[in-house]
Amino acid sequence: MERTIKRLEFNKVLERLAAHAQSELGKQKVEELVPSTNILDIKRWQAETSEGRELLRLEPLAELSGWHDIRQALIRASRFAVLSAEELFAVGETLAASRHIKKFFSERLDIYPLLSELAEGLTNQAQLEKDILTSILPGGEIADAASPELLQLRRGIQRSQNKVRERMENLIRASENQKYLQDPIITIRGDRYVVPVKQEYRNQIPGIVHDQSASGATLFVEPMAVVEANNQVRQLMAAEKQEILRILSQLSQAVSAVHEDISIALGALGELDFILAKARYSLKLNAWSPKIVDGTVIDIIKGRHPLLPGDAVPATISLGKHFKTLVITGPNTGGKTVTLKTVGLFTLMTQAGLHIPAEAGTEMGIFNQVFADIGDEQSIEQSLSTFSSHMTNLVRILEQAGEGSLVLMDELGAGTDPTEGAALARAILEELHRRGACTVATTHYSELKNYAYTTPGVENASVEFDVETLRPTYRLLIGRPGRSNAFEISARLGLRQGIIESARNFLTTEQVEVAELISKLEKTQQLAEREREEATALRRESEQLKEKYRALEQELRAKKETILEKAHEEASRLVRQSRLEAEETVKELRSRLAEAGAKNREEAIHQARSKLQQVTNKVASKAPQRTGSGEIPKEVKPGEEVFLPKYNQKAYVVGVSGSNVQVQVGIMKLVVPLRELRKVKEVTVTSGQSKVGQVLMDKAQHIGTSLDLRGMTADEAMLDIEKYLDDAFLAGLSSVILIHGKGTGALRAAVQRELKNHPRVKSFRLGETGEGGTGATVVTLK
Repeated sequence: MERTIKRLEFNKVLERLAAHAQSELGKQKVEELVPSTNILDIKRWQAETSEGRELLRLEPLAELSGWHDIRQALIRASRFAVLSAEELFAVGETLAASRHIKKFFSERLDIYPLLSELAEGLTNQAQLEKDILTSILPGGEIADAASPELLQLRRGIQRSQNKVRERMENLIRASENQKYLQDPIITIRGDRYVVPVKQEYRNQIPGIVHDQSASGATLFVEPMAVVEANNQVRQLMAAEKQEILRILSQLSQAVSAVHEDISIALGALGELDFILAKARYSLKLNAWSPKIVDGTVIDIIKGRHPLLPGDAVPATISLGKHFKTLVITGPNTGGKTVTLKTVGLFTLMTQAGLHIPAEAGTEMGIFNQVFADIGDEQSIEQSLSTFSSHMTNLVRILEQAGEGSLVLMDELGAGTDPTEGAALARAILEELHRRGACTVATTHYSELKNYAYTTPGVENASVEFDVETLRPTYRLLIGRPGRSNAFEISARLGLRQGIIESARNFLTTEQVEVAELISKLEKTQQLAEREREEATALRRESEQLKEKYRALEQELRAKKETILEKAHEEASRLVRQSRLEAEETVKELRSRLAEAGAKNREEAIHQARSKLQQVTNKVASKAPQRTGSGEIPKEVKPGEEVFLPKYNQKAYVVGVSGSNVQVQVGIMKLVVPLRELRKVKEVTVTSGQSKVGQVLMDKAQHIGTSLDLRGMTADEAMLDIEKYLDDAFLAGLSSVILIHGKGTGALRAAVQRELKNHPRVKSFRLGETGEGGTGATVVTLK
């Protein structure tokens, strides 16, 4: 396997993958990555990479780092060693990261099931984490809050040091001592405060000499007046060190007690980093998970070599479904080796759980072994020729290859006599084919083209070559053998036509016919390919237009519904407003009738009718205009049923006056031109009105302004009142009259009890003169 990995440059893929890991543990797992042959493992690895990629897409800012490689610290803790402050701080940060990441995945179990399962191995040591991060600051400094004793000692040290500095400042400020000092400063030597004294005045400042300058002219003296204070500072510092050691020892023991749990969590963190490295590499390559299928099958759709630049021409390669041996022929410059390496790398990457840079629909089977004989491996030490070196590899491959193997061979049979090389190459292909191995071989021997044509399960292929530009297009054409194009290339490079024609004459008739057949086949396939691409472009364009018009249709439908809804709302508003105005007119009429005599009553009735007609005309003028279909009647008679398209309603003729017709629509009377009427038998009522609008219109047509409850029991009356008030509210009535009679007053009392808490009722009162008096209750609706 190591030979295959090196020849296919899988190690370079791993190097690029390792660059996307963010921890040493993740990088180490990349270095240890080996392709598997277990289909369950492969499917799980691929799914983990897909989940990682989804996590990077959905939550790119998720904080999944912040931990450290603390393996050595854990080993030392397991042996009961005292860890340094820096090691403990790294453990604390790792515990914090473990807790945060565990919580992150526990809240997203449904989104990332595999990563969440892996995160189950993380540990939550909240108390130990708090103890460490409270006691130790970044950089390894022990915090004052690590223990009350440490805080007290440090305050004592601070007080003692301040006392020492105060005494020494008094000493250096004294005028009689100025001439003895080199500089009026306080410095430190060996954790003790000293002053710089001139050599010649050594005896003028009694104390202990701790150091001298390089020239010997200055002595650093600890004055006797502060020796005892300095000793106290040193004692407190020693006690501080002991307390720090005690704190580190206590925290180290706590880590030692759970070092196994932390080690397991560390492994899970490394695995998560490894998976996310695969996901980042997948994004970098614009790669996707292939469909993993049973058997030794390869079906790559527009696959790009992962180590080549982004503008590499994609190749579509199939193997194992209809044929198990693929012979790629053509000129040496045709990119055949790139095709071989792409097939091999995709196989290794898939079985290592890596996504591959190919389009959706790509299928990859599982191979037990992958063999490759690619490149010039001539050994100087063994004095082997290129042919011998390749043959040594082929011997090794033939000893091991069989069912479930993938064999990749570059320039099979090259490096020796063409006739013998071609025969040897065919024998090797036949042996591998007989064993059931999947084989891809490149060659420039034309004899193998015929072998591929005549042998079931063996297929020809070639890498397309553009004779005009003298460059390969790198497109793999399965089912078509390649040709050398030697004559065409020579002509393009300037070789005389006479020499080229002379060379053609040296070819046998069969060779010329085959060459012409291949040339015609190539032109036909190129034409078919162009037509297919044009058809694909036209189909894509038609789909875009279809989608565009579908969106436009939806937009127009939405606008239509909005307009109709607004029209219905406006119609309902007009009905309610007209009803209110009509009610006001009726009330005014009743009031005037109660006050006026017979003569004035007729006048009041006439005025009321006039006002009602004005309201009706107002509604008619603002109603949405509908032309409708159907025949306009030449004449109509009172009582005849007609249809009003303008209101989408049926009506009855009340009277005719010239070209105008008075019609009854529900409780309203309208005067409309004859041309706006349609015969009922030829009219179909449209469904433009909503169900809610139809209900409102029905209520407006049939509801009266009063309800007679006389003769009913209280229970019967309550049921009728409930329904009546709902209908009146829907019809837009502002007030109604409930007629309960005078009688014993029991029904009136029951009615008014019901009205007190009714949600539709704004207020109520007994009727006045002309409204029924105490035998009726006038209800004002909300």
